[in-house]
Amino acid sequence: MDTCACALELLGMLVYVGAWLCALATTILPQWLTMSTALLPVESYELGLWETCVVQDVGGMECRAYDSLLGLSSDLKLARILMCASLAVGMLGMLVTIPGLHLVNSCREHRGYRTKRTLTITGGVLGVMSGVLCLIPVSYMAHLAVIHFFDDKVPDVVPRWEFGDALFCGWAGGFLLIVAGLLLVTSCLCSQVEPQPVVQRRYQVMNADVSFRKRSEYV
Repeated sequence: MDTCACALELLGMLVYVGAWLCALATTILPQWLTMSTALLPVESYELGLWETCVVQDVGGMECRAYDSLLGLSSDLKLARILMCASLAVGMLGMLVTIPGLHLVNSCREHRGYRTKRTLTITGGVLGVMSGVLCLIPVSYMAHLAVIHFFDDKVPDVVPRWEFGDALFCGWAGGFLLIVAGLLLVTSCLCSQVEPQPVVQRRYQVMNADVSFRKRSEYV
């Protein structure tokens, strides 16, 4: 495996781990949507997938989990399912990719190169799927926030939800997951030639040496 492909493989794996951690932080953080009111400027509200929080300017923060799963809106339910699916697919992709890395001493038997290459490509495809699953709920929640913010039917004095920090973290995580998957697939496409086993290379060298000696004798 050449140096370029090996570097792409390692870079893709590092980006993969960092992007998955970003997706995990997005799922846990309550700052999906934020809202502050002019009537009560000392307090702001935050909406997450698992809890809602009230933040005060003095530094206090009080969070409360949702009382019932059945009472949640369909938007939050869909976001929960897709984010959990993204984390599961991303974790599976990392577990599949690790044995396929060139620097990991596994699958070194006959035709092991093809096995490692298949594992790396599979992990890359799973990374792309994980990124798409992460971007869908984040973009959908942002879309709903934009629609409600610019709704002419709602009076201007009514407070409205705005983008929270978790949405930006989710966009970064989803984009980096896709980039990591593409890097892993590209690293496999850059190394098309399967390296010959050591025994086979020695056999070819010996045959070449014997044929060279025969030609020398005839001369």
